[in-house]
This record gives sequence, C-alpha cells and structure tokens, in this order.
Amino acid sequence: MTQEFNKIGSVNGELALPGDKSISHRAVIFSCMAEGISEIENLSNGEDVRSTLKCFSELGVTSKWEKDKLIIEGKGFKNFNAPVNNLDAGNSGTTARLLTGFLSAQPFESTLIGDESLSQRPMKRVIEPLSLMGAKFSATPKLTLPLTVHPSEKLIPITYEMPVASAQVKSSLLLAGLHLEQETCVIEAEQTRNHTEVMLGLKFEEKEGKRFIYSSLKNYPSSQNYFVPSDISSAAFFIVLTLLAKNSEVILRHVSLNETRTGVISVLKEMGANIEITNNQTSNNELYGDLIVRSSELHSIEISKEIIPNIIDEIPVLSAASVIGIGKFEIRNASELRVKESDRISALVHNYKILGLHVEEFPDGFSVSGTVQNENPIFESFHDHRIAMAFAILSMFLKNGGNISNFDCVKISNPQFLEQVKSLTK
Repeated sequence: MTQEFNKIGSVNGELALPGDKSISHRAVIFSCMAEGISEIENLSNGEDVRSTLKCFSELGVTSKWEKDKLIIEGKGFKNFNAPVNNLDAGNSGTTARLLTGFLSAQPFESTLIGDESLSQRPMKRVIEPLSLMGAKFSATPKLTLPLTVHPSEKLIPITYEMPVASAQVKSSLLLAGLHLEQETCVIEAEQTRNHTEVMLGLKFEEKEGKRFIYSSLKNYPSSQNYFVPSDISSAAFFIVLTLLAKNSEVILRHVSLNETRTGVISVLKEMGANIEITNNQTSNNELYGDLIVRSSELHSIEISKEIIPNIIDEIPVLSAASVIGIGKFEIRNASELRVKESDRISALVHNYKILGLHVEEFPDGFSVSGTVQNENPIFESFHDHRIAMAFAILSMFLKNGGNISNFDCVKISNPQFLEQVKSLTK
C-alpha cells in the first residue's frame, strides 16, 4: 500500500497512544511465566506483541480480553506444554531473542521462526552466551532463524560481559537465569533499556563504570496487574510533528518516562524543543507522565556516542526533524541501525537522496544536508515501520507532500497512526 501525505498547517489536540512495545512484550512474558491470573491494561496493539502472545498460546497459555484489559492465565515454573507447531515470532526481534532465553530453560524442544526480515537478523549474539550456560541449538549456517532450541541436561549460571549494547540479548540471558538457583550476572558497559530488570525488581550495581545485573530463581515473576505506559518511540513521531508545525500544541498522555528511553526528549530539548513533562506516576516500577509539546525553532547539535543506545529507535525521526527544522544531520557510532527491521542507515540514505539532498553514508551512520530538490517524492519504507512513519512526518512539511510505499508495515507498532495524525490535523 502506497500512502499519500499532504502538507499540513498547525496541529492541536491530545493523544493517548497504545502501550509501550518493549514493556508490553515483557508484561506478556512475565504474566505467562507466572502462576495464576495477571491483568494487563493498555497493552500495545501492534503486530509484534501479538507475535509474543501467539507464541505463548502455542505453549499452552490461555488469555482473553475483558473490555480494555488482557487477562492471562500463567502456567508457572516449567509447566508449559511442548509446542506442536513452530513458534512464529513474525517481524519481532524482541519476541525471538527473549523467547530464546526462556525456551533454553524448558524441558522440551521448540523451533522459532520469523518472517523474511526477521530471518535475516542476527541470532548469534544470543546463541553464543546461552550456549555458555549449557543451552543447545540448531540454526542456519549464518546463525539466523529458523532456530531450534533443544532441551538442556542442565543450565549453569554465568557472568557475561556484553560485547554489543543490546537490551534484547541482556534480557534473554536474564530470563534464562530466572530458572536457576544461583545468580546469573550480565555486565554492560553502556546501559541499554532496563525494562526487564526494572519490572522484575532485579538486583544491580554500578562499579568501575559498568553495570552489573543479576537474576536467579528468587526473581521468578508472580502474577500481578500491569498498566503499560504509552510508547515513547511512537510518541516521538508526534512530538516531532508538533515541534515542526507552526502555532501548534499537543498533549501526549501517560507516556513512558523510563530513564533508558527518554534520550529522544533530551536530544530534542538540547535542539531547542519546548517539551513540558507533567503528572508523573509509576506502575510496576515504570515511570510515566504527560508531555505537553509546543512549536519550536530547532538548532543543530552533536549527538554523543553515550546516548546512542537510548535513542536507537528514534534516530529516523530525529533525522527527519533535523532535515526539516535545521537542514542538516549527522550520526555516528550507530552501526546497530543496520540490523533492525531494515538496514536503517541504507534506508534513510536512500530516501534522503530521493529528495536531492547531500548525503554521506558511513559504516556506523550517515550525514545529510542541503535543501530539498525533488518536490514530488515517493519514499520507500523498506517494510520498516519506523522508516515509514519518519518519512510520513517529513512529507507533511514538503511543498507537495509525499508518498510512502508499503506503508501498511506501520501496523508492527502503531496500527492507528493514520487516524491519530488525522485527529491532530483537522
């Protein structure tokens, strides 16, 4: 599906966005692992979280919707059914990698599969450390999906220092560690998203400039009620939309303010963004609040290496904000962009070249500058929801708007994106 976007004027109103995708995955996983009934409110309605839920249904977990809450009857410690079918993670790297850690501790064989895009994404980064714990796998020669997890005679706890900053790898190891009496320790030099340790209440310590996180059987999840704050990565598109539009103000309700996710707000504020945070609250140790966003004049900044893991999913829309609001953008130390739903560095470079901008591509990033030359662009989404939405926002500030091919991929994280845009641009 090719979606057209026209040039807009001002935007005004308020939105209550679907639940954060990362927190939603974990709320589902922990609820399924727990024994008894858990309730999840404001769960993400994206395809990725549905993939996680579908995988657990293959493992014998039952769930049902009651009004706006998902009720899950968890199976408890190692009470899951051996799956009859393959476990299909769809497009979700979080599903595939976190479940790999969980499945490593189960007494049955299971096979994870995914769509064409996910089947090209690296699984070596979870296979290697889990193998050190005694897990057994069969995979493709490139260590990608399909991945078969064999029952292990005995898992052992390990201390593992992360070679690459990855919340998914960290969480996979911590989930495996939840099945062992002794502690598994994951060490990270660069702090990544901490939803797993926050929501489980895991012990951690800071020393020698590194972060040490511990998990063991005593941390195994129990049934509880979850409220999932709104997804700050989804909110980022509407933040940028409001900042760039003239005479505009938008309120975004109960947005996740987890410290490892608010880098996009910090970067935009440093660029001159007028963003006010109000009504702070917490749920399951996760902080959230309301954002009041107003039109702003942005200026160029240098993005530090240290904040990259915190803003990795927001780089596409941050680059769009810079191209429209400032005219130039550069990011380095972001090679992780190449192994997302698409090679996002190549995808962004491709689309910015369509506009006739001056673009340089680096192994770990890119730069873009200049003025738009092509007033009738047709952008390629590369079947990547964040690329699609970033260029939707950018299109709304072009003289003749723009078109994005294969736009239906936005359903991965935010199926209501078009309706939300419409509600603010009436």
